[in-house]
Amino acid sequence: MRFTTKQDIEAPVAFVFKALSDFDIWERAAMRRGAEVERTDALTHAGVGMAWKSRFAYRGRPRMIDLQLVTFDAPTQLAFTGQSLAVEGSANLDMMEMSARRTRIHVVAEVTPRTLSARLFLQSLRLARARIDRKFEQRVAQLAADIEQRFRAVRGA
Repeated sequence: MRFTTKQDIEAPVAFVFKALSDFDIWERAAMRRGAEVERTDALTHAGVGMAWKSRFAYRGRPRMIDLQLVTFDAPTQLAFTGQSLAVEGSANLDMMEMSARRTRIHVVAEVTPRTLSARLFLQSLRLARARIDRKFEQRVAQLAADIEQRFRAVRGA
């Protein structure tokens, strides 16, 4: 199952890339939502090969996922792969400079099942495709708004 969306952000492409690649903030955000996040690589700076193990509850059951950063092309692209016992997936974030202070972000997430139960779950999502697409777009729009707000705060300071 594939999800895609585009959002324009009122911030320079370098600022957007820096915000999206601030992995410490993402780790803390996941922990605030109840996930356990463990960094599994030995890298001292952000780059290809960064990896995390995450444990969280979803639909009342404990889940585990292994994530890895597979593309780190500043300031235009980030790509991740992830896998769990039931599903595997990828996420690509492409940033395109529209002007000096405007960036378009294109997000593509793809999930494929690895088990029969995961296949059935994804099939049920397909039945609610419009609602799922709308929620995905809203989440990316909220992310874009947060980045814009951070840029305004930095620019105004």
